[in-house]
Amino acid sequence: MNVDLTRDHADLSDARLARRYFAKFERITGHLTQVAEAMQAERGYSKAERTVLARYLRGVSGTFSALANKYLLTGRAGSLGGELTMDRRESGFPVYTELLTMANDAQQAERHLRNMPDAATLKDQMIRQIVGDLQIPTKLQFAMSQRVYYEELLRGDLFWAQNDPEALWQGNLEDGRKHFLVHWAVYDSQVNLPVIYLMDVVDSGRTALPKDQRRWPEAQRHLMAQSSGGLKLVTIAKGFDVDFDDLHPKRLRRIHIGPMYSSAFTRQSGPIREVLEQARSPVGEDWALAWTVEELESERVLEEKSGWFSTVEREVFALDPFSGRGVDTGATRTERALIMPERPYQALDEMNPPGFRNVRKFVVNPKGRVLSYR
Repeated sequence: MNVDLTRDHADLSDARLARRYFAKFERITGHLTQVAEAMQAERGYSKAERTVLARYLRGVSGTFSALANKYLLTGRAGSLGGELTMDRRESGFPVYTELLTMANDAQQAERHLRNMPDAATLKDQMIRQIVGDLQIPTKLQFAMSQRVYYEELLRGDLFWAQNDPEALWQGNLEDGRKHFLVHWAVYDSQVNLPVIYLMDVVDSGRTALPKDQRRWPEAQRHLMAQSSGGLKLVTIAKGFDVDFDDLHPKRLRRIHIGPMYSSAFTRQSGPIREVLEQARSPVGEDWALAWTVEELESERVLEEKSGWFSTVEREVFALDPFSGRGVDTGATRTERALIMPERPYQALDEMNPPGFRNVRKFVVNPKGRVLSYR
């Protein structure tokens, strides 16, 4: 692993470390669905919301699987294998440019596969080289890893740098209005983390939002342009409310997956560093993943004049009333959680640092069960 203390990014150039990194994330992403189900049961998520969130989480897992195949021969195939670049300070995840490159590769995946030998041919050539030439077929292994990588890209169902908005009909309301669940997701380039958005929208327009050739493309562009972790939820919701007179955002949630903390790969500071050091966990158990849900709700509707003879509805959003923090956070409520194995949790429980007392803990036991603690 090339370590440059003047940079926040690091290249995983060592094959062993790269395999450990992807194995760690394979375990982590494998637990995310269970954690999401536990949180959804308590927060009363709808079936549609659970389905959407599960799809994005599968996408995150699929993205790591694809990148693991892309960099499978890191450090073994010379410059062919390439090196994954990760954000070792802010997130512990791959940097944003890795997902941009992956999206570009996906556009050309079919052409690459068309020009590659099929899997059976590659396997036969590898056996011949091992048995006949008594050589490790490194270049053939690299070709196979790239073939699997492009096959995964072609299948899709991954988490991309941008995952454009979709609108799911949730039912008809009074006065001909319709309720939609609008969802989208981005890989935030500022912090290198997956971020998921869920917005309940009431549509008072004549044409249903997804079928409206004027409003829907405009709404999609608007939401993607505002999908920055640096913007408060109230800013995003108010901007949408003002720009679309017949679309009424009733609830907006933003789910941050990460950062991932690990003494082996990240440069965390503060209590989390001491917790991981104190835990002295074995390989594969040295990690903690943050999970944050911000939520903004509309508490009432006001009518404003629009032109000479008409009025429009505007949402008034409820902000967190405690200590005036709602103004600072721009949300009705914020829930923070940590997902971690048992050893780090035990160290955290013993140390009991002040900043973590109100953080929800989801603990993964050796059998893979996820237990919830407050």
